[in-house]
Amino acid sequence: MSVFIAVSPRLFQRASRVLVVSSLAALAALATGMPAAFAQAYPNKPIQLIVPFAPGGPADIVGRIVGEQLQQDLGQPVIIINRDGGGTSIGANAVAKSAPDGYTLLMGNDAASINAASGRKLPYDLNKDLVPVILVYSGPQILLANKNSPHRGLKDLVAYTKSKPPGTVKYGSGGIASSTHLASASFTDATDIKPIHAPYRGIAPAVNDLLGGHIDFLVAGTAAALPLIRSGSARGLAILSKTRISLLPDLPTAIEQGINVESAGWYGVFAPAGTPPDILNRLNTLINAAMRTPSFRERLQALAGEPQGGTQEQFAAFVRSEVLKFTKLMKDNDIKLD
Repeated sequence: MSVFIAVSPRLFQRASRVLVVSSLAALAALATGMPAAFAQAYPNKPIQLIVPFAPGGPADIVGRIVGEQLQQDLGQPVIIINRDGGGTSIGANAVAKSAPDGYTLLMGNDAASINAASGRKLPYDLNKDLVPVILVYSGPQILLANKNSPHRGLKDLVAYTKSKPPGTVKYGSGGIASSTHLASASFTDATDIKPIHAPYRGIAPAVNDLLGGHIDFLVAGTAAALPLIRSGSARGLAILSKTRISLLPDLPTAIEQGINVESAGWYGVFAPAGTPPDILNRLNTLINAAMRTPSFRERLQALAGEPQGGTQEQFAAFVRSEVLKFTKLMKDNDIKLD
């Protein structure tokens, strides 16, 4: 038996309007919840962390420490990919051009700011194509002299350089416009000395020539300088930071010696511009939490630096300040990066 219910046209129109409004409300609720749902689903496949250096160096080590921690926290493999070359621009460009979905990240360093300050043509724009996620590590640089050097401090080195004919005193660096070159330029600017710059293809050959007595001084990162000082192979003349470091408590800062020079190497995580904010926040929160664990901190401190952390905005402001600093240094010293 069929049953028919008569519905008046007015009642039918009212019911239709209710159905439309309800459907729109449901769609709006769904749309509002999409970012949160997307973040909760992230990640559902392996993540690539690109290190723009060859394996084995400090950047690679920091990248692997961060990668292992994220793998543990996110439950997905984090694959370290070394893409060296082009002064880190090859690896950085690979990340800048990747999909902004949180599955390709960059372990960047101070070279990113130097490249941006250089004015040379790059395949990516640091300000437009990459977004800072978190500052991970920072280690002050150290000014070194040969172990047989007569210099006991920076004032000795400055006085010696000024007493010699131009072109007599030489200093080395890891390359033109490298962080060690720019740190040395800060020192020579602050002391008004004019030594000759000897650029090398990396810090290792520069260290070899310092030990061999072929150059008079060299600025190196703490990770490279610490074993040289502890073994007696080289003499530390100054820490280029505000305060002394616990690993070398007897080595004074440049500031203590009356020379206002600070310089540090740093590493941090970047993502492609356009990556959803929820994913960026999650990565920042997880790495910040790791910074508070003893095991994570100890692994970074073994590289003779300090864990950093902080907000995305703080890291972005820091990167901008580094670009401004390096831009002025390169302009004042006519340093060009081809």
